Amino acid sequence: MIATKGYAAQSAESDLAPWEFERREVGPHDVQFEILFCGVCHSDLHQIKNDWFPGIFPMVPGHEIVGRVIQVGDHVKKFKVGDLAGTGCMVDSCQVCENCKQDLEQYCLEGNTQTYNGLERDGKTPTYGGYSNNIVVREEFVLHVSDKLDLAAVAPLLCAGITTYSPLRHWKVGKGHKLAVLGLGGLGHMAVKFGVAFGAEVTVLSTSPKKEEDAKKLGAHHFVVTTDPEQVAAAKGTFDFILDTVSAEHDFNMYLSLLRTNGTHICVGVPPKPAEIAAFSLLGGRKSLAGSGIGGIAETQEMLDFCAENNIVSDIEMIDMKDIHHAYERMEKGDVRYRFVIDMATL
Repeated sequence: MIATKGYAAQSAESDLAPWEFERREVGPHDVQFEILFCGVCHSDLHQIKNDWFPGIFPMVPGHEIVGRVIQVGDHVKKFKVGDLAGTGCMVDSCQVCENCKQDLEQYCLEGNTQTYNGLERDGKTPTYGGYSNNIVVREEFVLHVSDKLDLAAVAPLLCAGITTYSPLRHWKVGKGHKLAVLGLGGLGHMAVKFGVAFGAEVTVLSTSPKKEEDAKKLGAHHFVVTTDPEQVAAAKGTFDFILDTVSAEHDFNMYLSLLRTNGTHICVGVPPKPAEIAAFSLLGGRKSLAGSGIGGIAETQEMLDFCAENNIVSDIEMIDMKDIHHAYERMEKGDVRYRFVIDMATL
């Protein structure tokens, strides 16, 4: 077994603290890499607090992981020691179901194996995430990372990036489309960057007027303050797509009214309570309400390659591992521009 250092929550009532544990030995199809940087996702906080479902404790969060390969199994063909590598929200799947065979491992019919707060394919061994100094992952779920970009700023692409890239690609959002990005946080700022790069006319929808300057700097063409009735009225029936990144409660019916006929509202945020949606909000204009998770491994690699070619990374604030609780406090207040990333050298 491989001795590993990390930060873990021992229960839903405890804070993260240093914890030593063991990773599995590197098998013939495995890649081990030293973790250099790990992004801080809002879902990390949700999961250590059991906000969504009962967790598996001790829990080591973190699924926006980048680093350098330090060991490979005998049968590994795509990676060698010294390569830059990354791992996102999943580390395995059944590999044989209909979805997996279509490069949709995120929708594995047997359930994919989450990077943390999950179980390995044996159904009993817990997975531990990137708030640690190394990780062992089967080759098929390890991603190549370009050396052209700031490695720390690449880390959030493994969740915030692919979560917004995948639906925009699936619905073929691009030139000639009017895209609204609802919420300008970790996910929203990446949605703006991708929407603009794909050629769409991008509008940011936000409750905070203070974010307009940032939205324009990120490339957004327009900004609508959703607490201003006049601005909302002017935007009604305007958008082909709304990419909804908000994880707080909000009025879906109001936002559906901003869609054009045949428009689609795509949810990637996860509010704590189910939304109430009036049938007439959908019937009046043949509108669609849809959802999207992360992308599959092939699409995630495509996204990383696209980012390398177009110089796209996340806007980040680097933190030391010891400052994670303060970062969580700021994250809950929306006080981050736009993703915290842990320098794992501080572990």
